[in-house]
Amino acid sequence: MKAYVFPGQGAQFTGMGKDLYENSTVAKELFDKANEILGFNITDIMFEGTADELKQTKVTQPAVFLHSVILAKTLENFEPEMVAGHSLGEFSALVANGTLSFEDGLKLVSQRALAMQKACEITPSTMAAVLNLADNVVEEICASVDGVVVAANYNCPGQLVISGEFKAVELACEKMKEAGAKRALLLPVGGAFHSPMMEPAREELAAAIEATTFSTPICPVYQNVTASAVSDPTEIKKNLIVQLTAPVRWTQSIQQMIADGATLFTEVGPGKVLTGLINKIDKEAATANA
Repeated sequence: MKAYVFPGQGAQFTGMGKDLYENSTVAKELFDKANEILGFNITDIMFEGTADELKQTKVTQPAVFLHSVILAKTLENFEPEMVAGHSLGEFSALVANGTLSFEDGLKLVSQRALAMQKACEITPSTMAAVLNLADNVVEEICASVDGVVVAANYNCPGQLVISGEFKAVELACEKMKEAGAKRALLLPVGGAFHSPMMEPAREELAAAIEATTFSTPICPVYQNVTASAVSDPTEIKKNLIVQLTAPVRWTQSIQQMIADGATLFTEVGPGKVLTGLINKIDKEAATANA
């Protein structure tokens, strides 16, 4: 079965999407429509902007979404039998499988980015990557630390990202190293994504998601929150609302997709982060980049 996966924040690079814009009338129309919807020329920043300009959350999330979704719409023989997206990438996946329209997907991603930015400004918070430590050990250390710190991204075996209040994350990192972690490294992010610190953003985004039409998809999406196949629009909506404060169960999602018959994973969007993770999750998995 053909599985398509969509990357999240962090995969952006200057020049992303420029070739699509110049070589495809479909892509050009969609990029131009995106500029109208967003109220600013995101294409200028995507094609010519600096790394710092691209790093702004209000730009990064729509930019990665647009690259992924527009690339999918220009692919020949794009017939997904299952889809998944990492964090932000779940919105791209939901447009790719027909749950969301292009316009509604972009509006939600833009609102998500702005809501997360606001939440980041409330309390000093951050994320850290922990390498070569078992998931249950990471979870136990997080639970033992005073303050808010939780497992946020189960990326692949031996690579877990934690998220929470700045001091709690720092203390957890020290304990992780003592427990034998190869590395426990603070990430250059604006806040604690996929943690309780995102509750104000979750509440704000929930209202926007509830007001948006979700259609029955052409194939199941393996959602971050459940790591299982979902096709019911109401359930997809519910899981998408929880996603901001819940962990991204990427390892478990890929394992479930393989168990359900995935034979080829194609990453659609900037970078090759997800194919790299999939190869670490299952060395036998066949991967490709669109």
